Amino acid sequence: MSAKRLDPVELQVVVGALRASCEEMGAVLIRSAHSANIKERRDASTALFDPAGEMVMQAEHIPVHLGAMPAAVAAVAGERHSPGRAWILNDPYRGGTHLPDITVVTPVFEREDPGDPGALLGFAANRAHHADVGGPTPGSMPADSRTLADEGVVIGPQPLDEEAVERLTAQMRQPAQRRADLRAQLAANRAGARRLAELARRIGVETLCAATAEVLDYAERRTRACIAALPDGVLEARDVLEAADGDVELALRATIDGDRLVLDFSGSASQHDGNLNCPLAVTRSACYFAVRVLTDPDIPPSAGAYRPIDVVAPEGSLLNARPPAAVVAGNVETSSRVADLVLAAFGRALGQGTMNNLTLGSDDFTYYETLGGGQGACPDADGPSAVHVAMSNTLNTPVEALELEFPLRVVEYGLRRGSGGDGRHRGGDGIVRELEALAPMTWSLISERRRHAPPGSDGGQPGATGRNLLDGEPVGPKARGTLAPGARLRIETPGGGGHGVSFPQR
Repeated sequence: MSAKRLDPVELQVVVGALRASCEEMGAVLIRSAHSANIKERRDASTALFDPAGEMVMQAEHIPVHLGAMPAAVAAVAGERHSPGRAWILNDPYRGGTHLPDITVVTPVFEREDPGDPGALLGFAANRAHHADVGGPTPGSMPADSRTLADEGVVIGPQPLDEEAVERLTAQMRQPAQRRADLRAQLAANRAGARRLAELARRIGVETLCAATAEVLDYAERRTRACIAALPDGVLEARDVLEAADGDVELALRATIDGDRLVLDFSGSASQHDGNLNCPLAVTRSACYFAVRVLTDPDIPPSAGAYRPIDVVAPEGSLLNARPPAAVVAGNVETSSRVADLVLAAFGRALGQGTMNNLTLGSDDFTYYETLGGGQGACPDADGPSAVHVAMSNTLNTPVEALELEFPLRVVEYGLRRGSGGDGRHRGGDGIVRELEALAPMTWSLISERRRHAPPGSDGGQPGATGRNLLDGEPVGPKARGTLAPGARLRIETPGGGGHGVSFPQR
């Protein structure tokens, strides 16, 4: 290929090469990591960026990671770069999401020679949820945090070298495992950098730059075409989050104007004194995911697809919080509700709308898991059951791995049959997960849709609300405590909403 505008065949070849590179990065990270959170649950994401810090391609990993990752690359893009010098951060107000999600960014050069590196080709980046990042609560996912200091070690953008690895992991539980996972993240970025440099050598640096720019423009054109196919007008939706001290209201006004979409959350609640707050990058991430669902999931997942979308959230509101507000639940639960609002405004039945975040731990171990549930039904199909919905795309921790590595016994794990909403097409069913403690430990639970059911659409019925039980007694959607050996924690996740009026029984 020469440096020119790519024809459609050449463009698809480059898109395929970039996508494969991101998937390989993910495979390296998952297979190199030590924690069950990454190697079993795959709570990690990978992407490639151009020299300006725009996302060129991502792997199909965790939506809340990926839509917010450009802010992390932007936080370091203007620094002085050299081959092999990686960067690390987790500060939600400087490019992160919540503290357990640690991002590693590595610049990619034409050559690895520090004396003659050639052109800066872009950045390889990944984000992984670490099982612990310090703080007073094992697992660093407290249900009742009020500031970032309650949630763990805050890492501002800084070079990631051996000194930084030792200094940061010394402040976290199980530092050997934290070090291993960070090195897995570095290895993943090296794999992506190697593939991007190989592509540059095959097609030329100028052609690679032209190709990545064309990928962004192509994604923009296709997204604009999908939005333009929708009727112009204003759509609205309202919903609530279930804070420990009462409901917190969110509101959306979506305006379709030709090939542009404005998502305005100005009617939403102000910044919260708990941990349901979102940095703006997380709010944007949830919006981008929902629009991707509503348009065409085959559009290359890149920054170009975001260009026709404006997200408005006033500074100081729940969806654009100011530091040092706590954000640990905002990343997982509020992001899910933001995606729900966008989908509801466009008439979709909603899924469980929660990640059902469960953290167990002590000084000896930390265990974190998000639990699947029911997805909302579509106009032409039932919703799937027992899946991670919306902003989560992780796997479950297999029973064998959980019981082998942690002092836990799985008492029950199965479908919560009948929890999906009725309709012409039924919502998916949730799951039941009951765990028995085999040693003393703390627990923290951050969940939603315990007081308010996931709604259906077009006459479909809502899914069942979720339930949290400690030794058979109900506990709230946001709760924490201690477990003695023999104590049992049971989580019944919500079902998805149904779509359409069901046909009468004969």
